[in-house]
Amino acid sequence: MSVREDLRDALADERRVPRPPEPAAMVIFGASGDLTARKLVPALYDLAAARRLPMGFAVVGVSRTKMSHEQFRERLRGSLERHRPQNFSEEVWESFSRSLFYLPGDSRRPETYEELRDFLKRLDAERGTGGNRIFYLASSPSLFAPTVGRLGEAGLSREEDGSYVRLVVEKPFGRDLESARRLNADLLRHFREDQIYRIDHYLGKETVQNILALRFANGIFEPVWNQHYVDHVQITVAEDIGIEGRGAFYEEAGALRDIVQNHMMQLLCLTAMEPPVAFDAEPVRDEKVKVLSAVRPLPEERVEEVAVRGQYGRGWIWGEEVRGYREEEGVSPDSTTETYAALKLYIDNWRWAGVPFYVRTGKRLPKKVTEIAIRFKPTPHTPFARAAGTEPNVLVIRIQPEEGVSLRIGAKIPGAGFEVGSVNMDLLYGTAFLEEVPEAYQRLLLDLMLGDATLFIRADEAEAAWSILDPVLRAWSEAGDVPAYPAGSWGPAEAEELLRRDGRRWRRP
Repeated sequence: MSVREDLRDALADERRVPRPPEPAAMVIFGASGDLTARKLVPALYDLAAARRLPMGFAVVGVSRTKMSHEQFRERLRGSLERHRPQNFSEEVWESFSRSLFYLPGDSRRPETYEELRDFLKRLDAERGTGGNRIFYLASSPSLFAPTVGRLGEAGLSREEDGSYVRLVVEKPFGRDLESARRLNADLLRHFREDQIYRIDHYLGKETVQNILALRFANGIFEPVWNQHYVDHVQITVAEDIGIEGRGAFYEEAGALRDIVQNHMMQLLCLTAMEPPVAFDAEPVRDEKVKVLSAVRPLPEERVEEVAVRGQYGRGWIWGEEVRGYREEEGVSPDSTTETYAALKLYIDNWRWAGVPFYVRTGKRLPKKVTEIAIRFKPTPHTPFARAAGTEPNVLVIRIQPEEGVSLRIGAKIPGAGFEVGSVNMDLLYGTAFLEEVPEAYQRLLLDLMLGDATLFIRADEAEAAWSILDPVLRAWSEAGDVPAYPAGSWGPAEAEELLRRDGRRWRRP
């Protein structure tokens, strides 16, 4: 089987699950938080409804909040009914809820792990979980290292009698290169790298995975997917919402850490990577690391030439006036945290030499959209006298919303004469396939239970992404006030200038 056929087959969901997962107990630290109620348990519920969970399965929530098993179940049921009323089944819940348990405890205290160890042994006997363990860190990042240390001290990281132990680490994975290296070292003291699953939910999105299918399952794209034919690439992750009451978190994170370091670097890798020898974890992740390693270092002393930041002020979104970032709850009135970030990156390898990759993300922009736009070089000569309205070909991969692929081409306008205009050829993902697209966490949790790390991030990959952005973080920490942009606009004027200097402009999604 060729690499192209291997990739095509691997991306088909039915073929990606040739066997049911082994029995297991999933322990979620920080189980009283929003991530558990809104993402993790709904994804597990959907897997249960699709009969994808093993017969021997249990979820154990651990958090300091005092709750009984029944209270934990009722809390999660309420969240499901609130956010997913059309998908809630009493019959599925009745069966699934029996696998939900809760242990109140402080993740910093050793007695919590003694109680947890004993409880997991009980579940092995009562639920048939087979000694397999998944420890999911859904807590505050400051608790990652202490939790992992306590797991190791309690012997819970050891695999015994053929069972597996896996550790899931949610983003943010560090705050900069130094803290990411320190966290990696903390994890590796107690877990092997092949036990660690660093999760970025963007990689669970069907349309993100479809980038690989588009590139490597279609022979027409490979010959033109390089610096000979591509003028530049734009990657946009735009949100029309503000910080949604997360002022304290966002003050610590900012757009660069929250979106660029993880989501956008993953989109960059999938767009620019070479074909892997197989659609398996290590070959795919090897190629992604090669891309990040080839990104040209950003000069800290001249960051303003390649990076722009901004912060939204008062403005209008969908006809409604909204307040500025500094007026949001939990935000300092003189905050310099960026809510917008744009970068110009070059990948110095044989395929992409000289092709700029422009990436941008922001809050309170005119619309919610995530897309990758590959703009091809113009034709060297057009024989048509009336082709002024045409633009170079653009291939747009829409991640969300209206997931799909659009190719802009030149075509003759109906009528007398020979006038050429630009039109779009569209593939809408939702209508092309008569299947409901699964949630990102649903796919990732299933892969986790199957031991497939292809869509998870390796240690060197996380560190390579931070090494690109570290100079920008340092420069911005020492810079003065952050440029403002009105809510409802496409960002600060400096972002437009970033492309205008190159004779280009941002695409309007």
